[in-house]
Amino acid sequence: MQLLGRLEIKSKEKIIEFLNQQETGRVASIDKDGFPQIIPMNFVYANDAIYMHSHPRGEKLENISKNSKVGFEVDYSLEFLPSYFTSPTDASQADTLYISVVIKGKASLVSDPKEKTKALNELMKKYQPEGGYEKLTHDMPVVEEVAIIKVVPVTMKGKYKIGQHWDKKTRLDIAKKILERNSPTAQETVKKMGITKTKDGLQISEEISW
Repeated sequence: MQLLGRLEIKSKEKIIEFLNQQETGRVASIDKDGFPQIIPMNFVYANDAIYMHSHPRGEKLENISKNSKVGFEVDYSLEFLPSYFTSPTDASQADTLYISVVIKGKASLVSDPKEKTKALNELMKKYQPEGGYEKLTHDMPVVEEVAIIKVVPVTMKGKYKIGQHWDKKTRLDIAKKILERNSPTAQETVKKMGITKTKDGLQISEEISW
């Protein structure tokens, strides 16, 4: 229980920041036969809700119209840690550094054109921050042509494992091994671990506390 507490993201601001850095979330609704249906979606967190755009017809919309309770999940795997980082023979020592957020909430279809427009503009701002498009207004036909799903969180919980549960020596040792293994995410992982490279080697530049 003590470790689980250390893995919890306690800052709502950090959770929201993480959510809006990720491209894909997964929404789970319950279908007519009682099975969960999980769909990957583009999304944005704005005004204390998750917004997603959708084709105006489809199974997930039918599911939501009958049962508004949904799940929503976003995760990001930073780094796989091979078992040999900590043991020469014990495969159970393999681990993964990650960040994740799980939401339980109430879903609805947005009918107000002004709210739909705000949601679509927030989605564009997130996915096309460089601009190059005309800002949407509520009287544009496209606003009527798409559905906007809104999920208001009832609970929102985040977890992260990026080295905060290790002592300083272990964190530096693992960071060194990550850099030596040189995966595509190695540099990013070490940075998120609060470690920087200097002329004298690796050093902890910040404590991790979310």
